[in-house]
Amino acid sequence: MLAWLTHFGTVLLQTVFDVLPIAVVIFGFQFLVIRQPIPQLKQVLTGFVYVLLGLALFLQGLDQALFPLGKLMAQQLTDPAFIYGAGVQGAAFDWRDYAWVYLFAAAIGFSTTIAEPSLIAVAIKAQSVSGGAISVWGLRIAVAIGVAIGIALGTFRIVTGTPLPYYIMAGYVVVIVQTLVAPRMIIALAYDSGGVTTSTVTVPLVTALGLGLAGTVPGRSVLLDGFGLIAFASLFPIMTVMAYAQLSEWRARRSQPADKRRE
Repeated sequence: MLAWLTHFGTVLLQTVFDVLPIAVVIFGFQFLVIRQPIPQLKQVLTGFVYVLLGLALFLQGLDQALFPLGKLMAQQLTDPAFIYGAGVQGAAFDWRDYAWVYLFAAAIGFSTTIAEPSLIAVAIKAQSVSGGAISVWGLRIAVAIGVAIGIALGTFRIVTGTPLPYYIMAGYVVVIVQTLVAPRMIIALAYDSGGVTTSTVTVPLVTALGLGLAGTVPGRSVLLDGFGLIAFASLFPIMTVMAYAQLSEWRARRSQPADKRRE
């Protein structure tokens, strides 16, 4: 218990130093530029205290739970005893042997994205400003499917050791083509959706998964191959959100009477 409190105190102190520049900017502009007192100062200060405690607890949780969990799952799923069965020694590895890794990566990408607070906030705002044309769950599921595909493909890249730039360049070619034909109302939201997925819940687990996988797959470098999954998690939701809008637009046209579709 004493060790935990000591570590938490260190994390809390570091969090205070991290948040301090934000407070300096906000209070500095309020007093020196706007030259007005801060309304509801007591609530603002209370909010800052909550932010500090929340960030410190979150960082403590990363160190003790999320990072070790992602690394442990990668090690267990790539263990030869799990892949080939107990007692197997010196078996040759093939990318097809890691099917459970791809499935786990897709599942963890989907589930963490569904739980991502920043995505929930964006989806609620998108539904509000679109008058219900964009549903909260429709957007969240579209983004989660994109992350699931991206993380699964990213783990495949780590296993095979193929160069990351090929995947990223090919992906953005698809995004550019979709941007030219997708409904205009969804394009900006689709690009933002690629960014909000890489936040508090998704990043720790996905990063730990990539580093753990690169550290256990034979012939892979943790530094060269372990990173890059976040790029996949940011890229593929752009595709799936625009595809979701294109599919919705196509279904809307199909539901119209034939004479209106010809107009």
